[in-house]
Formats: sequence, C-alpha cells, structure tokens
Amino acid sequence: MINISPEFADDFARPHLIMKSFTLSIGALLLMGALPLHAEEAKPNVLMISIDDLNDWTGYLGGYPSVSTPHLDALAEQGRIFSNAHCAIPVCSSSRVSVMSGLAATTHGSYEIGPSYQQLPTLDGAPTLHRYFKDNGYTTITGGKVLHHGFGDRLKEDIDLDLGRPKTARPEGGPVSLPEGWSRAWDWGQFPENDADMGDYQLANDAAKVIKEKHDQPFFMSVGFYRPHVPLLVPPKWFDLYDVEAIPLPKSPESDLTDLPPNFRSINDYAVAPKHSEVVASGKQRSLTQAYLASISFVDHCVGIVMDALENSPHADNTIVILWSDHGFHLGEKHHWAKRTLWEESTRVPLLFAGPGIEPGDACVEPASLIDIYPTLIELCELPEHDSLDGISLTPQLEDPTTERDEPAIISSYYGNHAARTRDWRLVVYEDGAKELYNHRNDPEEYTNLANDPGHQRILEELMAWIPTEGKPEFRVPSERLKGRGNERK
Repeated sequence: MINISPEFADDFARPHLIMKSFTLSIGALLLMGALPLHAEEAKPNVLMISIDDLNDWTGYLGGYPSVSTPHLDALAEQGRIFSNAHCAIPVCSSSRVSVMSGLAATTHGSYEIGPSYQQLPTLDGAPTLHRYFKDNGYTTITGGKVLHHGFGDRLKEDIDLDLGRPKTARPEGGPVSLPEGWSRAWDWGQFPENDADMGDYQLANDAAKVIKEKHDQPFFMSVGFYRPHVPLLVPPKWFDLYDVEAIPLPKSPESDLTDLPPNFRSINDYAVAPKHSEVVASGKQRSLTQAYLASISFVDHCVGIVMDALENSPHADNTIVILWSDHGFHLGEKHHWAKRTLWEESTRVPLLFAGPGIEPGDACVEPASLIDIYPTLIELCELPEHDSLDGISLTPQLEDPTTERDEPAIISSYYGNHAARTRDWRLVVYEDGAKELYNHRNDPEEYTNLANDPGHQRILEELMAWIPTEGKPEFRVPSERLKGRGNERK
C-alpha cells in the first residue's frame, strides 16, 4: 500500500494538481522503488523559478521607479545578478525550448508559439534540462508553465513529480476592462477577489509543500509562474499598491521611429497585441500599466512563498536557486506593446543565481543568454560535460562578475532576423539586410540608430561578424498560430 504524506494528502484530490498515479510524494516514489534510495550528499539541489513576460521592472534591476518586488529583491541580494541577460527568442514557446535544450533558435528551428519541444526533429536526441539531471541521479519535479506546451508525449518520462498547471478562472460575466475589438487575451483588472483563487498562488503553495519534505536524493525542481503574462487579472489588493493617476508612463517620443528601417514594422506587429496608437486612443495606458505592475507584485509574493519554504526546509543550505524570465515586455516603449522585437525591452530578462558556492556581490554587466543556464547548472552541480550545447557556462562570472565574456548575446526573432548585444552595443540585422545600431552607454533607450553613421562603421562591422548567416529555417506545424505580421504602424 502506498503511504501518502499527510500534508500532501489533502491536495491529492484538488483538480488543479495533476499528478501521475505514482507521483504522490517523494516518499511514495521511494517506497515504490521508482527512485534510488541514496543520493550523493555532495550534489546540490536545484530550484529553478521562471516568470512569464517579466521585463526589468523589478526593484533590483531598477527598470521602473516605484515597483514593489521585496521578495525578488531579497533573493537578488543573496546571489549574483546578471543585469545584461537576454532571451534567445523573444516569444514564450521558443524561448523556453532554448532554455530547456541549451540551443539557439538557429539550431533547433523554433521561432514562434509552436511547435512544441517534442515536435522539433532537431531535438529528437537532445535531452531537456530535466532529463539530463534525471539521468544523472536527480529527482525531477515541475509545476506551472516551464515548457510552453508542458512535458507531454515522450517528455513525460523526464518528470518524476508533476504538480500540474493550475489555472485562474476568467470572469463569468465577460471581460473586465477590454475595449471593443481587442483580443480577449489582453483583458486586465481586479479579478479574482482572493489570492487563493489564482493559479500561481496555488502552484506556489503546492511547490512549498514538496520543498519542505525530506528527499533521499538531490532534486531538480522547476516552478513556472504565469503572471505577469496577459490577461493581467490579479486580486484588488495588488492594484491598491499603485495609484493609477500617479503612475509614470514609459517614454515613447514620436521621433523615436523616424530613423528606423521599413522592415521593423513587419517583424514587430502582432495581431493579438494592441497597437500603441490603439492603447493611447482608448485612454487605457495608465490602467494597463497599473495592471502590469500589480501582476508583478503578485508574482513577487508567490516567489516569496516558495523561497520562504526553502529557507525553512532541510535543504536551505544545499540548494542552488536560479530565477529567469522567458523574455521582456514593452508597455509603449518604441510605440510597441508585448514582445517579439529585437529591442532592449523585449530581449532583456531577469537572470540571477543564488545558493552554495555563489557569493553575493556586484551585478555582472557582461552579456549573458538564457541558453547559458543549461551549461552553468551542469558545471555548478559537477555533472558530466554536455558537449552539444550552444550556451556557455556563466561560472566564471559567478566567481568574479568583472570577468569578460568573449561573445555577445545573440537573439533571433522569426527566421532571418537577429540581434547581437554586447556590454555597450546592440546591433539588429533584419532579414532584408536593414540594420539598427545603438550605443547603450550613451543611449540606453535606443533612441538614435547609428547604423548609417560613417563614424560607427568599424563597430558595426565587428558586430556583424557575430550575426548568424546560416541556421535552421523555421519548422512549422499545422497548429501554429498565424503570426499576424502587419505592414503599417500608426
């Protein structure tokens, strides 16, 4: 007979907690003989926290003047911040494929919402991060949105304990704030009434219970929070943190787009997201910005639940924590909303490591990529080297944040469009050859395109050497969404 731990038994019947029949608790797994009974004590646990659509609007990154993220800030103080970290592809699905495979889009061929990891022929023999740790003696646990399409089909066996993907109900009476003609995905407002009705809150508490349990072998646990992804629906108390009338709006000067090549319009428009002109015309920019801030503070609270559980568990001193977001998010900057661009607001992401062997200290300003997570964790946990990864370990920068990196962060958006981000520069090269060049030391908002400036041709040529010229073309599946590329932006 399988023994279920008492604190976990009540949750077994909750519909949002999706588990395999044998994944009732770590203790149950061990009793069943599904897992080894003894672990290598030297191996640290790994707690990986992902947050969907979070840009640099956190206290520790300083992306917004009055955002309240006390738990994220506290975690940042405990470890190493990578303040110049970037996604591999600025869209949920593809970015997560890159994180879990350690491969660039030009290697795996995913640039959009689909296909899923297991649909990509290039990844048939590529183990997910979870699989690699499982093959090397770890119990693998996951919950929430880690892979965009989840661990289904052949990837089910990568996971020992699945906490499911709890959902937040939508208002029964229809949208809360949505203007007519906008996609329902973009609704926002004060709903539901209580934190307990939020899927992310349920996930945080479920993860906390498992963290507090004793484990007989090291664990690799991933917890993926959904907010601040749209719809921006969170309980009223999080909206109360921000006075909508006093909210500073991101800068979006009319002149910002005058020096950009025509192709930026086609790559950056997406049918689901409203145009900046639509947001301004609706008079909803402050309200939307408030909702995004409220969603950030809510998810910060969820991170706090998980971290509090870890700090009060037997694993507090032997667990590496890594936190990241899959991409950034525009709230009107460069007249754009959402993601999918090759500009700073869309590509820059929170990335930090904390735990044993990682000394707190100054932020690393060297360029880093989310595909660097895979090789970094392998090295930190002293696992066998994986020689087919595109990412490069960040352990030198964890030891000394001033250690220079030889390569820029490379970002791709749709097939044939790329950006290279160094410590001080960003080069964007579109499929038709059009370019943007920005000096981040003098122009962090990317207002002035220097690509056609004769005085900057040397640096442009140096950065061009890093732009991919070959790569896997986009692999499409019938279920993939229409891209909604427009031709005009007003």
